[in-house]
Amino acid sequence: MSSSPFLIRQAAERDRAALSEICLKTANAGTDASALYSDPAYPGLRFVMPYAIFEPELAFVLEENGHILGYVVAARDTAAFEQRLQRDWWPGLREKLADRRALLPLDEGVLDFIRQPQSKEAGLLEQYPAHLHINILPQAQGGGQGRRMIEAELEALRRAGVTGVHLGVSLKNEPVCAFYERLGFRLLHRSQAIYMGQIL
Repeated sequence: MSSSPFLIRQAAERDRAALSEICLKTANAGTDASALYSDPAYPGLRFVMPYAIFEPELAFVLEENGHILGYVVAARDTAAFEQRLQRDWWPGLREKLADRRALLPLDEGVLDFIRQPQSKEAGLLEQYPAHLHINILPQAQGGGQGRRMIEAELEALRRAGVTGVHLGVSLKNEPVCAFYERLGFRLLHRSQAIYMGQIL
């Protein structure tokens, strides 16, 4: 018995550097994207920091022996969250990164999104207004921690009065869809990603 049990707790401001690093280490369809971004902060600026800052009560981390090994974040109202970011998040990043150019393969996707954010399809949001993101480092995968984290997030969304939630899966990471199906998600549609949803 060499290690203490994993702890799932609400994310704190002190965790943000770890959140950004985990996002980078899982940003290539669940694998390490460190060699694919010229700035290690890029994926986190899009996929995790806005949630930690603007929806902190729905941001949870997986911790073992003081080390953060995963996170799950969510927005309870996707449309309202997008509007908030249009006002309070993307403009500051556009100014800060105005002179940046894509140097490595995945830079362009993040920089283009920051400069011209895309909204989710309105039809998707009618039944599934919330959305979530989860990322876990490989050493913490496979032991049921992902299920525990998703269940913690779904319970937090229910307490917040959310009626439905969706998520997107990379087309390169389709095998993970079976995991979400076991947790009650169903396939909604495929486009640039695989979208799955659950009524709460």
